[in-house]
Amino acid sequence: MDWYPLYNSLRIAAVSSVIVFFAGIFAAYYVAKLNRLAKGALDVLLTLPMVLPPTVVGYFLLLFLGNRRPLGAWFLERFGVGLVMNWYSAVFSAVAVAFPLMYRTARGAFESFDETLAYAGQTLGLSNVYIFWRVRLPACRQGILAGAVLAFARALGEYGATSMVAGYTPGRTATIATTVYQLWRTDNEALAFRWVMVNMAISAAVLLAVNMLEQNNRAGKEKRG
Repeated sequence: MDWYPLYNSLRIAAVSSVIVFFAGIFAAYYVAKLNRLAKGALDVLLTLPMVLPPTVVGYFLLLFLGNRRPLGAWFLERFGVGLVMNWYSAVFSAVAVAFPLMYRTARGAFESFDETLAYAGQTLGLSNVYIFWRVRLPACRQGILAGAVLAFARALGEYGATSMVAGYTPGRTATIATTVYQLWRTDNEALAFRWVMVNMAISAAVLLAVNMLEQNNRAGKEKRG
């Protein structure tokens, strides 16, 4: 059994999760402070990939990253690097579909933050940067971590957009999701079932982690109450 799809899926999910973690936190933090009209408009824009079909997300990515498109052509000419049909191409699709989960969860955590804690820090002369990293983030950590875990799981299971921008090449771009489809398409149901079970085991572990985070969050709120 070739374990490359597992390695590649975990690699893609890990890299995209790091990007989504920081991008989602900062987007959620700044959007949460905007007025209702601006917040509503940005909410639609930032969460749109969550409701669009993955193939539509892949289509838009190809419009920007394709080798014959301005950005993709520039990278190919300047660095000799194509932005599609490589393993890292799947990172772009994973970021696109996982970002809304991280953003929405982090925004909910920030909006439930007790602002009096930030005001107290300001009266003590603490900088906004210090308050953000040492007061706000620790207070919202359970929700943020839950969003990060969900984003990782979403990136790990991404298929539609990944198949469009990265394709399926064994030992190069294959992921668990694309491998399952290719094995089923070639009537290799036994091996496809093995990969399904691997994916289910990882997904179950992720959901268990999310449930534990939510329970700890509820316990912490009850204790503070």
